[in-house]
Amino acid sequence: MMNQAEREVLADHDQDKNGYLDQSERAAARKFLEANPAPARGGPGGRGGPAGRRGPGGFGPRGNQEPARPGARISKDDAKPAGSADLYDPGTLRTLFLDFENADWEAELEAFHGTDVEVPATLTVDGKSYPGVGVHFRGASSYFMVPAGRKRSLNLSLDLVDRKQRIDGYKTLNLLNSNGDGTFLSGALYSAIARQYIPTPKVSLVRVVINGENWGVYVNQQQFNKDFIQENFRTSKGARWKVPGSPNGRGGLDYLGDDIAAYKTRYSMKSGDDDDWKALIQLCKTLDETPADELEAALEPLLDIDATLWFLALDCALINSDGYWTRASDYTLYRDRDGRFHPVPHDMNEAFRAAGGGPGFRGRGGPQGGGNGVKLDPLTAMDDPGKPLRSKLLAVPALRARYLEKVHTIAEQDLDWQNLGQRVAGFRQLIAGEVAADTRKNSTTEAFENLTSDTPTGTEGGGHGAMPLRSFADQRREYLLATPQAASPE
Repeated sequence: MMNQAEREVLADHDQDKNGYLDQSERAAARKFLEANPAPARGGPGGRGGPAGRRGPGGFGPRGNQEPARPGARISKDDAKPAGSADLYDPGTLRTLFLDFENADWEAELEAFHGTDVEVPATLTVDGKSYPGVGVHFRGASSYFMVPAGRKRSLNLSLDLVDRKQRIDGYKTLNLLNSNGDGTFLSGALYSAIARQYIPTPKVSLVRVVINGENWGVYVNQQQFNKDFIQENFRTSKGARWKVPGSPNGRGGLDYLGDDIAAYKTRYSMKSGDDDDWKALIQLCKTLDETPADELEAALEPLLDIDATLWFLALDCALINSDGYWTRASDYTLYRDRDGRFHPVPHDMNEAFRAAGGGPGFRGRGGPQGGGNGVKLDPLTAMDDPGKPLRSKLLAVPALRARYLEKVHTIAEQDLDWQNLGQRVAGFRQLIAGEVAADTRKNSTTEAFENLTSDTPTGTEGGGHGAMPLRSFADQRREYLLATPQAASPE
Protein backbone atom coordinates (compact mmCIF):
# COMPACT_ATOMS: atom_id res chain seq x y z
CA MET A 1 0.00 0.00 0.00
CA MET A 2 1.39 3.37 -0.96
CA ASN A 3 0.68 5.94 1.74
CA GLN A 4 -2.95 4.88 2.26
CA ALA A 5 -4.74 7.19 4.69
CA GLU A 6 -6.58 5.95 7.75
CA ARG A 7 -10.33 5.83 7.47
CA GLU A 8 -11.81 8.65 9.56
CA VAL A 9 -14.40 7.24 11.93
CA LEU A 10 -13.64 8.95 15.23
CA ALA A 11 -15.19 12.37 14.66
CA ASP A 12 -18.59 11.04 13.57
CA HIS A 13 -18.97 8.81 16.64
CA ASP A 14 -17.27 10.83 19.38
CA GLN A 15 -20.51 12.11 20.88
CA ASP A 16 -18.95 13.83 23.89
CA LYS A 17 -16.08 15.24 21.78
CA ASN A 18 -13.37 14.13 24.21
CA GLY A 19 -11.06 12.81 21.49
CA TYR A 20 -11.66 9.08 21.90
CA LEU A 21 -14.54 6.61 21.85
CA ASP A 22 -15.92 5.12 25.05
CA GLN A 23 -17.48 1.67 25.15
CA SER A 24 -20.95 2.70 23.91
CA GLU A 25 -19.51 4.97 21.19
CA ARG A 26 -17.26 2.15 19.96
CA ALA A 27 -20.21 -0.22 19.84
CA ALA A 28 -22.05 2.21 17.58
CA ALA A 29 -18.97 2.71 15.43
CA ARG A 30 -18.56 -1.05 15.01
CA LYS A 31 -22.13 -1.38 13.82
CA PHE A 32 -21.51 1.42 11.33
CA LEU A 33 -18.36 -0.29 10.00
CA GLU A 34 -20.17 -3.61 9.66
CA ALA A 35 -22.86 -1.91 7.60
CA ASN A 36 -20.35 0.18 5.62
CA PRO A 37 -17.21 -1.90 5.07
CA ALA A 38 -14.12 -0.29 3.61
CA PRO A 39 -12.81 -1.36 0.18
CA ALA A 40 -10.46 -4.32 0.17
CA ARG A 41 -7.06 -3.53 1.64
CA GLY A 42 -3.76 -5.34 1.74
CA GLY A 43 -3.77 -7.07 -1.62
CA PRO A 44 -4.00 -10.86 -1.92
CA GLY A 45 -4.97 -12.34 1.37
CA GLY A 46 -6.12 -9.04 2.83
CA ARG A 47 -9.69 -8.15 3.60
CA GLY A 48 -11.70 -8.81 0.54
CA GLY A 49 -8.89 -11.00 -0.84
CA PRO A 50 -9.27 -14.50 -2.23
CA ALA A 51 -10.88 -17.33 -0.35
CA GLY A 52 -8.77 -19.71 1.67
CA ARG A 53 -7.75 -17.21 4.30
CA ARG A 54 -8.10 -18.49 7.81
CA GLY A 55 -9.87 -15.97 10.00
CA PRO A 56 -9.91 -12.18 9.73
CA GLY A 57 -6.58 -10.64 8.95
CA GLY A 58 -4.57 -13.36 7.24
CA PHE A 59 -3.72 -16.94 6.40
CA GLY A 60 -3.68 -20.00 8.61
CA PRO A 61 -0.70 -21.82 10.13
CA ARG A 62 2.16 -22.71 7.81
CA GLY A 63 4.65 -25.59 7.75
CA ASN A 64 4.89 -27.49 11.02
CA GLN A 65 3.39 -24.64 13.00
CA GLU A 66 0.94 -25.82 15.63
CA PRO A 67 -2.54 -24.25 15.79
CA ALA A 68 -2.79 -21.26 18.11
CA ARG A 69 -4.23 -21.96 21.52
CA PRO A 70 -4.83 -19.88 24.65
CA GLY A 71 -1.76 -19.02 26.67
CA ALA A 72 -1.25 -19.53 30.39
CA ARG A 73 -3.02 -17.28 32.86
CA ILE A 74 -0.64 -14.81 34.47
CA SER A 75 -1.50 -12.43 37.27
CA LYS A 76 0.19 -9.15 37.94
CA ASP A 77 1.56 -10.57 41.18
CA ASP A 78 3.39 -13.23 39.13
CA ALA A 79 5.49 -10.66 37.26
CA LYS A 80 8.69 -9.54 38.92
CA PRO A 81 9.22 -5.76 38.53
CA ALA A 82 12.21 -4.87 36.41
CA GLY A 83 13.32 -2.22 38.87
CA SER A 84 15.11 0.85 37.54
CA ALA A 85 16.20 -0.66 34.21
CA ASP A 86 15.50 1.49 31.13
CA LEU A 87 12.37 0.59 29.16
CA TYR A 88 14.62 -0.40 26.24
CA ASP A 89 17.29 -2.18 28.27
CA PRO A 90 18.27 -5.10 26.00
CA GLY A 91 19.06 -7.30 28.99
CA THR A 92 15.64 -6.98 30.61
CA LEU A 93 12.45 -8.86 29.72
CA ARG A 94 9.59 -6.81 31.10
CA THR A 95 6.01 -7.98 31.33
CA LEU A 96 3.39 -5.58 29.94
CA PHE A 97 -0.18 -6.21 31.10
CA LEU A 98 -3.00 -4.91 28.89
CA ASP A 99 -6.55 -5.02 30.25
CA PHE A 100 -9.41 -4.18 27.87
CA GLU A 101 -13.01 -3.47 28.83
CA ASN A 102 -14.33 -6.06 26.37
CA ALA A 103 -13.64 -9.78 26.30
CA ASP A 104 -13.79 -9.62 22.47
CA TRP A 105 -10.92 -7.12 22.38
CA GLU A 106 -9.29 -8.87 19.43
CA ALA A 107 -12.41 -8.60 17.25
CA GLU A 108 -12.75 -4.97 18.33
CA LEU A 109 -9.17 -4.17 17.28
CA GLU A 110 -9.83 -5.94 13.97
CA ALA A 111 -12.94 -3.87 13.40
CA PHE A 112 -11.00 -0.63 13.85
CA HIS A 113 -7.85 -1.63 11.98
CA GLY A 114 -7.12 0.94 9.28
CA THR A 115 -9.23 3.61 11.01
CA ASP A 116 -8.39 6.51 13.32
CA VAL A 117 -10.02 4.80 16.32
CA GLU A 118 -7.93 3.49 19.19
CA VAL A 119 -9.38 1.12 21.79
CA PRO A 120 -8.71 2.20 25.40
CA ALA A 121 -7.03 -0.23 27.79
CA THR A 122 -5.17 -0.12 31.08
CA LEU A 123 -1.45 -0.82 30.80
CA THR A 124 0.38 -2.10 33.87
CA VAL A 125 4.17 -2.25 33.95
CA ASP A 126 6.40 -2.91 36.97
CA GLY A 127 3.39 -2.63 39.26
CA LYS A 128 2.30 0.79 37.98
CA SER A 129 -0.97 1.21 36.07
CA TYR A 130 -1.49 3.57 33.14
CA PRO A 131 -5.22 3.99 32.42
CA GLY A 132 -6.71 5.18 29.15
CA VAL A 133 -3.97 3.87 26.85
CA GLY A 134 -5.02 3.72 23.20
CA VAL A 135 -4.38 0.43 21.39
CA HIS A 136 -4.66 -0.53 17.74
CA PHE A 137 -3.34 -3.27 15.47
CA ARG A 138 -0.54 -1.89 13.31
CA GLY A 139 1.24 -3.05 10.18
CA ALA A 140 0.37 -4.21 6.68
CA SER A 141 1.69 -7.67 5.79
CA SER A 142 2.41 -8.34 9.47
CA TYR A 143 -1.33 -7.90 10.01
CA PHE A 144 -2.96 -9.22 6.86
CA MET A 145 -0.81 -12.36 6.70
CA VAL A 146 -1.54 -13.34 10.30
CA PRO A 147 -4.83 -15.02 11.26
CA ALA A 148 -7.06 -14.16 14.18
CA GLY A 149 -5.85 -15.84 17.33
CA ARG A 150 -2.19 -15.36 16.51
CA LYS A 151 0.12 -12.58 17.51
CA ARG A 152 -0.30 -9.32 15.58
CA SER A 153 1.61 -6.10 16.09
CA LEU A 154 0.25 -3.50 18.50
CA ASN A 155 0.64 0.26 18.80
CA LEU A 156 0.09 1.82 22.24
CA SER A 157 -0.61 5.53 22.78
CA LEU A 158 -0.04 6.42 26.42
CA ASP A 159 -1.60 9.85 25.87
CA LEU A 160 -4.98 8.88 24.39
CA VAL A 161 -6.94 10.13 27.43
CA ASP A 162 -4.31 11.91 29.52
CA ARG A 163 -2.21 13.99 27.11
CA LYS A 164 0.64 14.17 29.63
CA GLN A 165 0.81 10.46 30.46
CA ARG A 166 4.16 8.79 29.71
CA ILE A 167 5.99 5.60 30.59
CA ASP A 168 9.67 6.17 31.31
CA GLY A 169 9.33 9.39 29.30
CA TYR A 170 7.80 7.74 26.21
CA LYS A 171 4.27 8.30 24.94
CA THR A 172 4.14 5.63 22.20
CA LEU A 173 5.06 1.94 22.22
CA ASN A 174 5.38 -0.31 19.17
CA LEU A 175 5.01 -3.99 20.02
CA LEU A 176 5.97 -6.02 16.94
CA ASN A 177 4.93 -9.62 16.31
CA SER A 178 8.14 -10.94 14.63
CA ASN A 179 6.13 -12.18 11.66
CA GLY A 180 8.64 -13.83 9.33
CA ASP A 181 11.39 -13.72 11.94
CA GLY A 182 11.68 -17.02 13.78
CA THR A 183 14.63 -15.68 15.77
CA PHE A 184 12.61 -12.81 17.34
CA LEU A 185 15.97 -11.00 17.27
CA SER A 186 16.44 -9.32 13.90
CA GLY A 187 15.26 -5.90 15.06
CA ALA A 188 17.11 -6.06 18.37
CA LEU A 189 20.38 -7.11 16.73
CA TYR A 190 20.11 -4.60 13.89
CA SER A 191 19.37 -1.79 16.32
CA ALA A 192 22.23 -2.72 18.63
CA ILE A 193 24.70 -2.72 15.74
CA ALA A 194 23.35 0.37 13.96
CA ARG A 195 23.20 2.48 17.12
CA GLN A 196 26.98 2.29 17.32
CA TYR A 197 27.13 4.39 14.15
CA ILE A 198 23.93 6.40 13.55
CA PRO A 199 20.70 7.37 15.36
CA THR A 200 18.47 4.29 15.28
CA PRO A 201 15.31 3.34 17.21
CA LYS A 202 16.05 1.39 20.37
CA VAL A 203 14.70 -2.16 20.64
CA SER A 204 14.03 -4.45 23.58
CA LEU A 205 12.02 -7.64 24.11
CA VAL A 206 8.90 -7.81 26.27
CA ARG A 207 6.30 -10.33 27.36
CA VAL A 208 2.70 -9.21 26.80
CA VAL A 209 -0.25 -10.41 28.89
CA ILE A 210 -3.70 -9.46 27.58
CA ASN A 211 -6.75 -9.72 29.83
CA GLY A 212 -4.78 -12.11 32.04
CA GLU A 213 -3.58 -14.40 29.22
CA ASN A 214 0.04 -14.76 28.11
CA TRP A 215 0.45 -13.63 24.50
CA GLY A 216 4.17 -14.23 24.55
CA VAL A 217 7.25 -12.35 23.39
CA TYR A 218 6.96 -9.11 21.41
CA VAL A 219 9.65 -6.82 20.00
CA ASN A 220 9.42 -3.37 21.63
CA GLN A 221 10.72 -0.84 19.06
CA GLN A 222 11.07 2.86 19.82
CA GLN A 223 8.76 5.22 17.93
CA PHE A 224 10.23 7.69 15.43
CA ASN A 225 8.71 10.85 16.88
CA LYS A 226 9.70 14.07 18.66
CA ASP A 227 10.94 12.06 21.64
CA PHE A 228 13.33 10.17 19.36
CA ILE A 229 14.50 13.40 17.72
CA GLN A 230 15.10 15.06 21.08
CA GLU A 231 17.04 12.08 22.35
CA ASN A 232 19.26 11.77 19.28
CA PHE A 233 19.56 15.33 17.96
CA ARG A 234 19.10 17.39 21.16
CA THR A 235 16.07 19.18 19.77
CA SER A 236 12.47 18.35 18.99
CA LYS A 237 12.42 20.78 16.07
CA GLY A 238 12.66 19.77 12.43
CA ALA A 239 10.66 17.89 9.81
CA ARG A 240 9.99 14.15 9.82
CA TRP A 241 8.82 11.75 7.12
CA LYS A 242 8.06 8.06 7.05
CA VAL A 243 8.73 6.31 3.74
CA PRO A 244 5.98 3.66 3.70
CA GLY A 245 6.65 0.18 2.43
CA SER A 246 5.27 -1.14 -0.82
CA PRO A 247 6.00 -4.07 -3.12
CA ASN A 248 7.53 -1.74 -5.70
CA GLY A 249 9.48 0.47 -3.30
CA ARG A 250 9.32 3.97 -4.78
CA GLY A 251 10.54 6.25 -1.98
CA GLY A 252 14.22 6.32 -2.85
CA LEU A 253 14.58 10.13 -3.25
CA ASP A 254 14.46 10.10 -7.04
CA TYR A 255 13.44 13.42 -8.60
CA LEU A 256 9.78 13.63 -9.67
CA GLY A 257 9.65 17.27 -10.73
CA ASP A 258 8.78 20.31 -8.65
CA ASP A 259 5.16 19.52 -7.77
CA ILE A 260 4.86 18.71 -4.06
CA ALA A 261 1.79 16.55 -4.73
CA ALA A 262 3.90 13.95 -6.53
CA TYR A 263 6.02 13.43 -3.41
CA LYS A 264 3.07 13.25 -1.04
CA THR A 265 2.06 9.94 -2.63
CA ARG A 266 5.43 8.41 -1.64
CA TYR A 267 6.48 10.16 1.56
CA SER A 268 4.29 10.54 4.64
CA MET A 269 5.11 13.76 6.51
CA LYS A 270 4.82 13.53 10.29
CA SER A 271 5.90 17.10 11.02
CA GLY A 272 6.93 20.04 8.86
CA ASP A 273 5.54 22.45 6.27
CA ASP A 274 5.74 23.33 2.58
CA ASP A 275 9.26 24.68 2.99
CA ASP A 276 10.36 21.26 4.18
CA TRP A 277 8.67 19.65 1.18
CA LYS A 278 10.54 22.06 -1.09
CA ALA A 279 13.79 21.13 0.67
CA LEU A 280 13.05 17.44 0.05
CA ILE A 281 12.49 18.19 -3.63
CA GLN A 282 15.75 20.14 -3.74
CA LEU A 283 17.60 17.15 -2.27
CA CYS A 284 16.09 14.84 -4.90
CA LYS A 285 16.87 17.31 -7.70
CA THR A 286 20.46 17.74 -6.51
CA LEU A 287 20.98 13.97 -6.48
CA ASP A 288 19.49 13.69 -9.94
CA GLU A 289 21.10 16.58 -11.79
CA THR A 290 24.49 17.24 -10.20
CA PRO A 291 27.58 15.80 -11.94
CA ALA A 292 29.50 13.24 -9.88
CA ASP A 293 32.55 15.47 -9.48
CA GLU A 294 30.39 18.22 -7.95
CA LEU A 295 27.92 16.13 -5.98
CA GLU A 296 29.66 15.90 -2.60
CA ALA A 297 30.03 19.67 -2.32
CA ALA A 298 26.45 20.23 -3.51
CA LEU A 299 25.05 17.74 -0.98
CA GLU A 300 27.09 18.90 2.01
CA PRO A 301 24.54 21.53 3.18
CA LEU A 302 21.57 19.27 2.35
CA LEU A 303 22.47 15.80 3.62
CA ASP A 304 24.42 14.24 6.49
CA ILE A 305 26.65 12.34 4.08
CA ASP A 306 28.58 10.27 6.60
CA ALA A 307 25.42 9.11 8.38
CA THR A 308 23.89 8.28 5.00
CA LEU A 309 26.89 6.15 4.07
CA TRP A 310 26.53 4.27 7.36
CA PHE A 311 22.79 3.86 6.69
CA LEU A 312 23.53 2.34 3.28
CA ALA A 313 26.37 0.16 4.59
CA LEU A 314 24.27 -1.32 7.41
CA ASP A 315 21.31 -1.84 5.08
CA CYS A 316 23.39 -3.87 2.60
CA ALA A 317 25.97 -5.57 4.83
CA LEU A 318 23.27 -6.95 7.14
CA ILE A 319 20.95 -7.64 4.15
CA ASN A 320 17.83 -5.89 5.35
CA SER A 321 15.22 -7.55 3.14
CA ASP A 322 12.90 -4.59 3.65
CA GLY A 323 15.70 -2.13 3.10
CA TYR A 324 16.60 0.74 0.82
CA TRP A 325 18.89 -1.44 -1.34
CA THR A 326 15.93 -3.54 -2.50
CA ARG A 327 12.65 -1.68 -1.84
CA ALA A 328 13.67 1.99 -1.60
CA SER A 329 11.18 2.29 1.24
CA ASP A 330 10.57 1.31 4.88
CA TYR A 331 12.83 3.96 6.38
CA THR A 332 12.39 7.41 7.88
CA LEU A 333 13.82 10.87 7.18
CA TYR A 334 14.60 13.77 9.47
CA ARG A 335 15.50 17.29 8.37
CA ASP A 336 17.31 19.08 11.19
CA ARG A 337 17.25 22.76 12.17
CA ASP A 338 20.25 23.42 9.92
CA GLY A 339 18.42 22.01 6.91
CA ARG A 340 20.32 18.72 6.57
CA PHE A 341 18.55 15.42 5.98
CA HIS A 342 19.27 12.26 7.97
CA PRO A 343 17.99 8.82 6.89
CA VAL A 344 16.99 6.67 9.89
CA PRO A 345 16.40 2.88 9.88
CA HIS A 346 12.80 1.83 10.47
CA ASP A 347 11.82 -1.70 9.40
CA MET A 348 14.56 -3.93 10.81
CA ASN A 349 12.78 -7.23 11.41
CA GLU A 350 13.84 -9.00 8.20
CA ALA A 351 17.62 -8.56 8.21
CA PHE A 352 20.31 -11.23 8.67
CA ARG A 353 18.88 -13.43 5.93
CA ALA A 354 19.63 -14.50 2.39
CA ALA A 355 18.83 -12.00 -0.33
CA GLY A 356 16.29 -13.10 -2.91
CA GLY A 357 15.39 -12.21 -6.45
CA GLY A 358 12.23 -10.72 -7.80
CA PRO A 359 11.01 -7.11 -8.11
CA GLY A 360 13.31 -4.62 -6.50
CA PHE A 361 16.35 -6.90 -6.56
CA ARG A 362 18.73 -5.24 -8.95
CA GLY A 363 22.49 -5.36 -8.96
CA ARG A 364 24.94 -3.54 -11.20
CA GLY A 365 24.23 -6.00 -14.00
CA GLY A 366 20.45 -5.72 -13.80
CA PRO A 367 18.15 -8.18 -12.02
CA GLN A 368 20.13 -10.70 -10.02
CA GLY A 369 23.31 -8.79 -10.88
CA GLY A 370 24.05 -8.17 -7.21
CA GLY A 371 24.21 -11.85 -6.33
CA ASN A 372 21.87 -14.12 -4.40
CA GLY A 373 21.94 -15.54 -0.90
CA VAL A 374 24.66 -14.06 1.30
CA LYS A 375 26.60 -12.95 -1.78
CA LEU A 376 24.79 -9.67 -2.19
CA ASP A 377 27.21 -7.30 -3.90
CA PRO A 378 27.95 -4.31 -1.63
CA LEU A 379 27.67 -2.20 -4.79
CA THR A 380 24.25 -3.53 -5.75
CA ALA A 381 21.70 -1.14 -7.34
CA MET A 382 24.40 1.08 -8.81
CA ASP A 383 22.42 1.29 -12.05
CA ASP A 384 19.03 1.93 -10.44
CA PRO A 385 17.80 5.54 -10.89
CA GLY A 386 15.09 4.88 -8.31
CA LYS A 387 17.75 4.51 -5.60
CA PRO A 388 19.94 7.60 -6.08
CA LEU A 389 21.52 7.35 -2.62
CA ARG A 390 23.22 4.30 -4.09
CA SER A 391 23.39 4.97 -7.83
CA LYS A 392 24.37 8.65 -7.53
CA LEU A 393 26.07 9.00 -4.15
CA LEU A 394 28.21 5.88 -4.53
CA ALA A 395 29.19 6.87 -8.06
CA VAL A 396 31.45 9.48 -6.44
CA PRO A 397 34.80 7.66 -5.99
CA ALA A 398 35.66 9.21 -2.63
CA LEU A 399 32.20 8.52 -1.20
CA ARG A 400 32.20 4.98 -2.57
CA ALA A 401 35.54 4.35 -0.85
CA ARG A 402 34.20 5.66 2.48
CA TYR A 403 31.08 3.51 2.10
CA LEU A 404 33.12 0.38 1.41
CA GLU A 405 35.30 1.07 4.45
CA LYS A 406 32.13 1.09 6.54
CA VAL A 407 30.93 -2.18 4.97
CA HIS A 408 34.31 -3.68 5.85
CA THR A 409 34.04 -2.45 9.47
CA ILE A 410 30.61 -4.03 9.87
CA ALA A 411 31.78 -7.31 8.34
CA GLU A 412 34.99 -7.49 10.32
CA GLN A 413 33.60 -6.47 13.71
CA ASP A 414 29.83 -6.80 13.89
CA LEU A 415 29.46 -10.04 11.88
CA ASP A 416 32.30 -11.71 13.76
CA TRP A 417 30.53 -14.47 15.69
CA GLN A 418 32.80 -13.78 18.65
CA ASN A 419 30.93 -10.48 18.91
CA LEU A 420 27.52 -11.14 17.35
CA GLY A 421 27.29 -14.55 19.01
CA GLN A 422 27.58 -12.95 22.43
CA ARG A 423 24.64 -10.69 21.64
CA VAL A 424 22.60 -13.63 20.37
CA ALA A 425 23.44 -15.77 23.39
CA GLY A 426 22.35 -13.00 25.75
CA PHE A 427 18.98 -12.62 24.04
CA ARG A 428 18.52 -16.39 23.74
CA GLN A 429 19.05 -16.84 27.46
CA LEU A 430 16.61 -14.00 28.13
CA ILE A 431 13.67 -15.30 26.09
CA ALA A 432 14.15 -19.01 25.31
CA GLY A 433 11.77 -20.18 28.02
CA GLU A 434 9.15 -17.60 27.04
CA VAL A 435 9.38 -18.52 23.35
CA ALA A 436 8.74 -22.16 24.25
CA ALA A 437 5.71 -21.12 26.33
CA ASP A 438 4.39 -18.77 23.62
CA THR A 439 1.24 -20.37 22.16
CA ARG A 440 0.41 -17.43 19.89
CA LYS A 441 3.71 -17.02 18.01
CA ASN A 442 3.93 -17.04 14.21
CA SER A 443 6.80 -19.54 14.06
CA THR A 444 7.93 -22.61 15.98
CA THR A 445 10.05 -23.23 19.05
CA GLU A 446 12.25 -25.54 16.96
CA ALA A 447 12.88 -22.73 14.50
CA PHE A 448 13.93 -20.36 17.27
CA GLU A 449 16.28 -22.90 18.80
CA ASN A 450 18.00 -23.70 15.51
CA LEU A 451 18.09 -20.16 14.13
CA THR A 452 19.81 -18.85 17.27
CA SER A 453 22.06 -21.85 17.90
CA ASP A 454 25.88 -21.72 17.98
CA THR A 455 25.82 -25.03 16.07
CA PRO A 456 22.80 -24.82 13.74
CA THR A 457 21.69 -27.58 11.41
CA GLY A 458 20.02 -26.98 8.06
CA THR A 459 18.00 -23.84 7.48
CA GLU A 460 15.03 -24.43 9.76
CA GLY A 461 13.20 -21.14 10.11
CA GLY A 462 10.16 -19.07 9.33
CA GLY A 463 10.24 -16.31 6.77
CA HIS A 464 11.51 -15.64 3.25
CA GLY A 465 15.26 -16.24 3.04
CA ALA A 466 15.56 -17.07 6.76
CA MET A 467 18.72 -18.86 7.83
CA PRO A 468 20.46 -19.49 11.16
CA LEU A 469 22.10 -16.35 12.47
CA ARG A 470 25.50 -17.97 12.79
CA SER A 471 25.33 -19.35 9.25
CA PHE A 472 24.44 -15.91 7.95
CA ALA A 473 27.13 -14.12 9.95
CA ASP A 474 29.92 -16.52 9.03
CA GLN A 475 29.05 -16.71 5.34
CA ARG A 476 28.24 -13.02 4.88
CA ARG A 477 31.41 -11.97 6.68
CA GLU A 478 33.57 -14.33 4.63
CA TYR A 479 32.07 -13.05 1.38
CA LEU A 480 32.40 -9.36 2.23
CA LEU A 481 35.96 -9.64 3.49
CA ALA A 482 36.94 -11.56 0.36
CA THR A 483 35.25 -9.11 -1.99
CA PRO A 484 37.97 -6.80 -3.36
CA GLN A 485 35.95 -3.61 -3.23
CA ALA A 486 35.05 -4.20 0.45
CA ALA A 487 38.56 -5.23 1.48
CA SER A 488 40.30 -3.23 4.14
CA PRO A 489 41.92 -0.12 2.66
CA GLU A 490 45.70 -0.08 2.60
